[in-house]
Amino acid sequence: MPLPYRMSKANAALRQGGKALKDLNLLKVLQSEIQHELSCNPPEVSRSSSMGEFVVDCDLPQSQDLVLRRKYESGEEVAVSALLGPFSPDGLEGVECLYPRDVLMKVCLKKPGLSSMLQFDCSVYEKDGIGSGFKIHNAYCFQPSVGFGPSVYNPPFSDLDKKLQVELKKYLVSKGIGESLTNFLLHHLHKKEQAQYADWLHKLESYVAKSE
Repeated sequence: MPLPYRMSKANAALRQGGKALKDLNLLKVLQSEIQHELSCNPPEVSRSSSMGEFVVDCDLPQSQDLVLRRKYESGEEVAVSALLGPFSPDGLEGVECLYPRDVLMKVCLKKPGLSSMLQFDCSVYEKDGIGSGFKIHNAYCFQPSVGFGPSVYNPPFSDLDKKLQVELKKYLVSKGIGESLTNFLLHHLHKKEQAQYADWLHKLESYVAKSE
């Protein structure tokens, strides 16, 4: 057998062996991470946590968001759409946080007989290490058929009169956007994300472990 051919086969075997070693290392790290996730129980809710009068409209296992809806006898509807925001490594200074990420929340309100609706862009955050609250960033009043964009007037929420800001927040609280609901959103979405991450790790493990 010619020497170059034998050398090329040897080199191919070495490359294959190196690849197998890398796959094995990756597999070990994946399995270690899976075991870590399985051993981490979701944090217990330390305060009242409930959807209140809201019902689940959409909560697909593969989606990141959660949609809740509430309908009054008058026909008025309130919809809440929420998902986890970016990871925040800082948390509260001097306070151990249960939840490392805030929740991005949209609240939409629609009354029968009106062509316009309200939308509030909010963030839900952990406070005091045991409770939660929410902050309004934007408030829109618009017609769904038209939508809103740069050409539609919308004053920055932070520029509004402080009393108006307070009353708008109270208005949302009166519609069920209180601490019990924000506690629920923080807990449910973090628990959901943990389950999705573990499922993603299992899929990676199955792919890497499959021999060629």
